Amino acid sequence: MDPRMIVIHEKSYILEIIDSVPFINTPLHVASASGNLAFATELMNLKPSFARKLNTYGPLHLAIEEGETQLVLSFLKVDPDLVRLRGRECIILY
Repeated sequence: MDPRMIVIHEKSYILEIIDSVPFINTPLHVASASGNLAFATELMNLKPSFARKLNTYGPLHLAIEEGETQLVLSFLKVDPDLVRLRGRECIILY
Protein backbone atom coordinates (compact mmCIF):
# COMPACT_ATOMS: atom_id res chain seq x y z
CA MET A 1 0.00 0.00 0.00
CA ASP A 2 1.17 3.52 -0.83
CA PRO A 3 2.56 5.19 2.37
CA ARG A 4 0.47 8.33 1.69
CA MET A 5 -2.68 6.22 1.78
CA ILE A 6 -1.67 4.79 5.15
CA VAL A 7 -1.47 8.29 6.62
CA ILE A 8 -4.90 9.19 5.23
CA HIS A 9 -6.33 5.89 6.42
CA GLU A 10 -4.93 6.29 9.95
CA LYS A 11 -5.78 10.00 10.21
CA SER A 12 -9.03 10.31 8.33
CA TYR A 13 -9.64 13.89 9.51
CA ILE A 14 -6.24 15.20 8.41
CA LEU A 15 -7.73 17.42 5.69
CA GLU A 16 -10.11 19.04 8.18
CA ILE A 17 -7.25 19.69 10.60
CA ILE A 18 -5.25 21.36 7.82
CA ASP A 19 -8.34 23.35 6.81
CA SER A 20 -8.70 24.78 10.33
CA VAL A 21 -5.31 26.55 10.20
CA PRO A 22 -5.66 30.05 8.67
CA PHE A 23 -2.25 30.43 6.96
CA ILE A 24 -0.58 27.20 5.95
CA ASN A 25 1.02 25.28 3.13
CA THR A 26 -1.71 22.82 2.24
CA PRO A 27 -1.21 19.73 0.11
CA LEU A 28 -2.82 21.81 -2.66
CA HIS A 29 -0.01 24.37 -2.38
CA VAL A 30 2.53 21.57 -2.76
CA ALA A 31 0.69 20.01 -5.71
CA SER A 32 0.39 23.43 -7.39
CA ALA A 33 4.04 24.30 -6.97
CA SER A 34 5.10 20.92 -8.33
CA GLY A 35 2.58 20.90 -11.19
CA ASN A 36 0.91 17.69 -10.05
CA LEU A 37 -2.36 18.17 -11.95
CA ALA A 38 -4.01 14.88 -10.95
CA PHE A 39 -3.40 15.33 -7.23
CA ALA A 40 -4.29 19.04 -7.27
CA THR A 41 -7.53 18.32 -9.13
CA GLU A 42 -8.50 15.64 -6.62
CA LEU A 43 -7.73 17.96 -3.71
CA MET A 44 -9.83 20.71 -5.29
CA ASN A 45 -12.72 18.26 -5.50
CA LEU A 46 -12.28 17.10 -1.90
CA LYS A 47 -11.43 20.41 -0.24
CA PRO A 48 -12.07 23.44 -2.48
CA SER A 49 -11.45 25.64 0.57
CA PHE A 50 -7.73 24.81 0.26
CA ALA A 51 -7.61 27.02 -2.85
CA ARG A 52 -8.34 30.05 -0.64
CA LYS A 53 -5.70 29.21 1.97
CA LEU A 54 -2.68 31.46 1.88
CA ASN A 55 0.89 30.93 2.86
CA THR A 56 2.70 33.73 1.09
CA TYR A 57 0.58 33.03 -1.98
CA GLY A 58 -2.45 30.96 -2.83
CA PRO A 59 -2.24 27.72 -4.81
CA LEU A 60 -3.48 29.46 -7.99
CA HIS A 61 -0.59 31.92 -7.86
CA LEU A 62 1.89 29.08 -7.38
CA ALA A 63 0.48 27.28 -10.43
CA ILE A 64 0.76 30.52 -12.45
CA GLU A 65 4.37 31.01 -11.36
CA GLU A 66 5.22 27.46 -12.42
CA GLY A 67 3.56 27.93 -15.83
CA GLU A 68 1.00 25.22 -15.11
CA THR A 69 -1.69 26.53 -17.48
CA GLN A 70 -3.86 23.42 -17.36
CA LEU A 71 -3.83 23.48 -13.55
CA VAL A 72 -4.71 27.20 -13.50
CA LEU A 73 -7.68 26.58 -15.81
CA SER A 74 -8.76 23.66 -13.64
CA PHE A 75 -8.74 25.88 -10.54
CA LEU A 76 -10.76 28.57 -12.30
CA LYS A 77 -13.38 26.05 -13.43
CA VAL A 78 -13.96 25.12 -9.79
CA ASP A 79 -13.87 28.70 -8.46
CA PRO A 80 -13.59 31.65 -10.89
CA ASP A 81 -13.34 34.09 -7.95
CA LEU A 82 -9.86 32.80 -7.12
CA VAL A 83 -8.49 35.46 -9.47
CA ARG A 84 -9.61 38.08 -6.93
CA LEU A 85 -8.28 36.37 -3.80
CA ARG A 86 -6.98 38.94 -1.33
CA GLY A 87 -3.66 38.31 0.38
CA ARG A 88 -2.67 38.90 3.97
CA GLU A 89 -2.42 42.66 3.57
CA CYS A 90 -5.64 42.92 1.52
CA ILE A 91 -3.64 42.94 -1.70
CA ILE A 92 -5.23 41.17 -4.64
CA LEU A 93 -2.67 38.53 -5.53
CA TYR A 94 -3.62 37.82 -9.14
